[in-house]
Amino acid sequence: MSSSIPSTLNFIDVLYSNSPHPDLGDASRLYSWLIGDWDAQLFERNDDGSKIERTCEWHFAWVLEGRAVQDVFIVPRRDTRSLELAKEGNRYGTTLRIYDHAQKVWRITWTNPVSGKENRLIARKVGDDIVQEGKDDDGSLIRWSFRNIQENSFHWIGEKSTDQGSTWNVIVELFCKRM
Repeated sequence: MSSSIPSTLNFIDVLYSNSPHPDLGDASRLYSWLIGDWDAQLFERNDDGSKIERTCEWHFAWVLEGRAVQDVFIVPRRDTRSLELAKEGNRYGTTLRIYDHAQKVWRITWTNPVSGKENRLIARKVGDDIVQEGKDDDGSLIRWSFRNIQENSFHWIGEKSTDQGSTWNVIVELFCKRM
């Protein structure tokens, strides 16, 4: 048995894919426009109604032979981060989007190791938007939507409902532009 540390130099090569896998067919179009790097302004609402504004970055790529789309979401941006950041509002997480051929939906898993948060959602095309729906840790419904999708910009809205979807409150908004 070798005592050397295993090399991870090829990890990115085996994870990354240049394009979607042909098995995805037309389903790949739902997220293919996102592939690349995005700058964003994040507006987060506190319980008292006040807003916090932060800059962030969001990176998307095809992974796992092009069978999934993965992102890395970073708030605040890497050029303004420090290891002493408070957990509140600090995000350095990832989302994995995998297409479910049987259900004809995308299954979404968001994980933020900074806060320990994990969410699972189902994504569908609704009109011109992409709507991702699931439940939060407390049982509340969550809805994360990509709206106003353009070639080089989009608006992302994170909403929460504590009354089984009768009313929705916007918790987070992102205004994104391609880098």
